[in-house]
Amino acid sequence: MIDQIQNRKGYVQVYTGEGKGKTTAALGLTLRAIGAGKKVFIGQFAKGKIYSEIKAIEKFLPNVTTKQYGLECFIENMPSEEDLIMARQGLEEVKHIIQKNEYDIVILDEACIALLYNLYSLDEILEIIEHKPMEMELIFTGRYAPYELIQKADLVTEMREVKHYFRRGVIAREGIEY
Repeated sequence: MIDQIQNRKGYVQVYTGEGKGKTTAALGLTLRAIGAGKKVFIGQFAKGKIYSEIKAIEKFLPNVTTKQYGLECFIENMPSEEDLIMARQGLEEVKHIIQKNEYDIVILDEACIALLYNLYSLDEILEIIEHKPMEMELIFTGRYAPYELIQKADLVTEMREVKHYFRRGVIAREGIEY
């Protein structure tokens, strides 16, 4: 009986750290979930560019819905007032999506970066976790996951950079980094 309950329960996962692969890990989980007949919602914060994964999802994965809540990537600068507004509206939309409980998995991509830049509050994220439907899997990605989110999560993976060709001047490549 306990195994059946644990297998139906949705957990909270966090992919964080300085290394590459946080969004990629969430996308891999998405692919696995779709293969199992699940529905996935991906909300991308602090992102507005149409990355290759967005194109692929729209073309091949009808059980995945993506929505972006950002402009061009501001990570080298400070977020604009419009970035703040988009993130706030996005978080409200994600809260509503979670309440409606139409998805098996909800991914808040770059949520930790949005927290770092105060686009919304940690209390709001913790409240989302507290009120998520029992069977829904909730995934947060992004560098600098705060301690409180790590404590609240059921699974935390920290990506650690050991070596990266970016350090040798290789710029992001379509289909690999974006």
